[in-house]
Amino acid sequence: MTETASDYVPDPRRWHALAVTLVVGFMSLLDVTIVNVAIPSIQSGLEASPQSVQWVVSGYALTFGLVLVAGGRLGDLLGRRRMFLIGLTGFTLTSAVAGAAPTQELLVAARLLQGVAAGMLTPQNTGLIQELFRGDERGRAFGWFGTTVGVSAAAGPVVGGLLIGLFGPEHGWRAVFLVNVPIGIGAMVLAARLIPRTRPRRGVLRREIDPVGVLLLGSAVLCVLFPVVRAMSTPTTAWWLLVPLAPVAALLFARWESRVIARGRNPLLDVRLVRTAPGFATGIALQTVYFAGFSGLWLVLALFFQDGLGYTPLESGLAVTPFAIGSAVTAVLAGRLVGRWGRRLTVGGLLLVTAGFVGLALTITVPERTALWTALPLLVGGIGSGAVISPNVTMTLGNVPPHMGGAAGGAIQTGARVGSAIGAAVLAAAFRITLHDSEYAEAARAAFLCAIGFVLVALALASVELRQQRRHTPANAQEVPAAD
Repeated sequence: MTETASDYVPDPRRWHALAVTLVVGFMSLLDVTIVNVAIPSIQSGLEASPQSVQWVVSGYALTFGLVLVAGGRLGDLLGRRRMFLIGLTGFTLTSAVAGAAPTQELLVAARLLQGVAAGMLTPQNTGLIQELFRGDERGRAFGWFGTTVGVSAAAGPVVGGLLIGLFGPEHGWRAVFLVNVPIGIGAMVLAARLIPRTRPRRGVLRREIDPVGVLLLGSAVLCVLFPVVRAMSTPTTAWWLLVPLAPVAALLFARWESRVIARGRNPLLDVRLVRTAPGFATGIALQTVYFAGFSGLWLVLALFFQDGLGYTPLESGLAVTPFAIGSAVTAVLAGRLVGRWGRRLTVGGLLLVTAGFVGLALTITVPERTALWTALPLLVGGIGSGAVISPNVTMTLGNVPPHMGGAAGGAIQTGARVGSAIGAAVLAAAFRITLHDSEYAEAARAAFLCAIGFVLVALALASVELRQQRRHTPANAQEVPAAD
C-alpha cells in the first residue's frame, strides 16, 4: 500500500537522523578514493604485488557497485534502520580487518567484503530521505546528500595524505582503514537511537526477494566493472570480451522484471519507473556519464601532482580542495532551488564544470606554481558540480514512490559507480599513453579532454530533458513534484 500525502507525519528527529547517515555515507564514499594515496605505503608495508594493490583499490568499487540495487531493495523490504545497522556493522568490522591485515591476501579479501557492506549501507541514505522528507525539505536533504557525495570524492586524497603524514609511510595505510572503526561505532549508537523503526513486510525472504533479478542485474554490472578493474593493470586483457554481454544481461533483466510484475510479484527494481517516473531514466544516464568525467579526474590529478611535480600526498590533496569547497557550498544552495529551477540547475552546473575543466587543461601546463594556477578552474568546476549531483538525484527520485526509494536510489548510485570505474580507466589510459611521448602536463591535458567529453555528453542529456520538460510542463507548474 502506497503512502499518501495525508499519511505523512514529519519525524521530529529526521534532521538528526540525516546527519548520522550522511557522516556514514561520507565515510563509505571516501574509501573509494582515499586508498589511492596509500598505494606506495601498502606496497612497502606488506611487500604487496602490483596485482594485489590493484585489487585493494578497485575490488572495493567492484563489489560496492554489484550489490547497490539489491541492498536498496532489502532496505525497502526489511526496513532502512535494520539494513543501515547491518551494513554499518559489516563496514566497521571489515575496516578493522583491513587495517590489521598481516598479509596482502587478507587485505584484498577484507576490501572486497568492505565493498559489499558499503553497497548494503549506502542506498539506505537515499531511501531514508525519501521516507523522512517531503516537498522542499526533500530538496534540502538531497542538497546535503549531494554535498556529501561531491566532497567525499575530492576529500579522499586530502584525508589519506593527512593520515599517512601523521602515522608515517609504514603504518599510515593502516590508519586509512582503522579511522573508520571509531566513527562506525559512534554512528551505530546514534543510528540506533535516531533512525525511526519501520515494520518489515511479512514473508519477504520467501515471496518478495527476486534472486533471478539479482543475478541478472549483477551480471550486467559485473560485465562492465570486472574488465575495467582488470584493465587498470593489464590494458589489453581478454576480459574486455565480457563488455558486449552487459547490454544482453541488462535486456534479460528488464524482461524478467516485467514478467515478475505481470505475475503480481514484487520485482528487484520496478522497470515501469522508466515510463512512469519522469526523469528517472535520464537521471541515471546523466549520473553515469557525469561521474565518468568527474571521478576519473582525481586519479589523474594525483598522478600529475605526485609523480609529475613531486608533491607529497598531503600537498596533492590540498591542491584539489578548491573543488571540494565550491561543490560543498553550491550543493546546499542547489538543494533549496531545485524545486524552482529544476533541470536548468544541472544545465548551468554542467556548463560551469565544462569551463572549469577547460581551464584546467589550459593552466596545467604552467611550469611554476601550478597548484595556484589550477585553483580557480577547480573552484569553478566545483561550483558547477554542486549544482549537478544533488539536483540530479532529487529529480531522478522525485517521482519515485517512497516504498521503492531504496532500490531506485541503489540504481542511480550503481550508475555513479559504473561511471566512476569507466572514467578512471579511460582517463588513466589517456594519461599513460600520452606520457610515453610527452611531458606530464601534456598527459594530464589529454586526460582532461576526455573528462570534458564525458561532461559534454551529460550536458546534452540534461539539455534534451530540459527541452522536453518545457514542452510538457505548464509555466506555473513546479518542475520537481514530490512523490508521496
